[in-house]
Amino acid sequence: MSKQLTPDICVIGAGSGGLSVAAAAAAFGVEVVLIEKGLMGGDCLNYGCVPSKALLSAGKKAFALKGNSAMGVSASGIEVDFGQANDHVRAVIAAIAPHDSVERFEGLGVTVLQNQARFVSPDCVVAGDAEIRARRFVVATGSSAAVPPIPGLSDVPYLTNETLFGLRAAPEHLIIIGGGPIGMEMAQAHRRLGAQVTVIEAQKALGKDDPELSAVVLDRIREEGVDLYEQTAVTSVEARDSKIIVHIEGAGNEPTSIEGSHLLVAAGRKPSVDGLDLEKAGITFDRNGISVDKGLRTSNRKVYAIGDVTGGLQFTHVAGYHAGLVIRSILFRLPISENRDIIPWVTYTSPELGHVGMTEAQARERFGGKVKILSADYSGNDRAQAEAATQGRLKLIAGPGGKLLGADIVGAQAGEIINLLSLAVSQGMKMKDLAGFVAAYPTLGELVRRAAISYYAEAPKKPWIRQAVRFLQVFG
Repeated sequence: MSKQLTPDICVIGAGSGGLSVAAAAAAFGVEVVLIEKGLMGGDCLNYGCVPSKALLSAGKKAFALKGNSAMGVSASGIEVDFGQANDHVRAVIAAIAPHDSVERFEGLGVTVLQNQARFVSPDCVVAGDAEIRARRFVVATGSSAAVPPIPGLSDVPYLTNETLFGLRAAPEHLIIIGGGPIGMEMAQAHRRLGAQVTVIEAQKALGKDDPELSAVVLDRIREEGVDLYEQTAVTSVEARDSKIIVHIEGAGNEPTSIEGSHLLVAAGRKPSVDGLDLEKAGITFDRNGISVDKGLRTSNRKVYAIGDVTGGLQFTHVAGYHAGLVIRSILFRLPISENRDIIPWVTYTSPELGHVGMTEAQARERFGGKVKILSADYSGNDRAQAEAATQGRLKLIAGPGGKLLGADIVGAQAGEIINLLSLAVSQGMKMKDLAGFVAAYPTLGELVRRAAISYYAEAPKKPWIRQAVRFLQVFG
């Protein structure tokens, strides 16, 4: 090897988590080597969150231009230029890319190696002609699209999130395998931008979210013209006359087939561990990812793993959360413990769907009858009425003593509202805290206070409270 490097920290993977670790460590004057074999910024910037939300935004603009006849606004002759929508996606990536670039990180003092990293021993990594022996290693290689073993799939051209955003023309008919957040977001975006869209989901679409609230999203997407098949298996795929034929079989239904022009596989993610030679470092892993303890350490105590590669909650903000934890552990020797109960997530469809903390089922399993479900409908919110955005509901999950255990929301700006509730969950707030803050009027944020106040709805009916009021009235 021509280069022998001995940094304090070696980070493998320049996605959200890896970049955060490298930047934070460098800010404290710690020597860092950052290794990335692909594009800086990782999946989120180049193939995931950023391009998908940019395309969703273009779809929302196209949908909004149609107007709302109930508000006295209508439009006709709306045209969508899918190529320009794709230009918008590229422009957004280009605007953010300098923040994640090699040049910026080298300017911060980080040594960046653009090559494949692989372990050769428990305390040594090789990347190109460099050998890195660090005090601590952080594996942050993320995940990639999982491709299910469907007969014929390997013989037809199909898209994943890594190739979808290269399309310059709207698909005539986009068939999507997978009804999770990615599948449903891209279904709605492409439908609004002019494509015919069919989604096939083996189980329940948006199945990780509250079923009552996810149904609101699915009904809306169906109303917009997306064909959604749930509890339906894809039995095989074939190409025929420049078309893609997807053969399906649903529960209790006769087998049938769907003909489309494009096929998107959005059937989950797999951890990116290929080529790392983790075995040589004594790092335990399986098909679900690298095994870590609550402190995000692997079976090799010199090595941490963060983000998607650990196989847990696969969100950019989780990778960032993990990065903050390992910095505390590596630099300051502070004890750390991942807490998944405080992690929010949002599906950015219209309406948006958000969640934080425990689900209702988890809360009832842990606390039984001590759980109360409090709700507030968008239809009862003045701002929602003014904006004709009354389709939605907020649910708060209150535990013993009125502690906020979790929350679910569907509706306009659900992602912004869930941020407030994420803070409340992380700080262990109770219903009295959420009922006691002053919300600006008229805002959708008033939904939180309205739902929390309902926790005390039975108080006026309690005899001892009524007696106390009457007693105090005696004193004027």
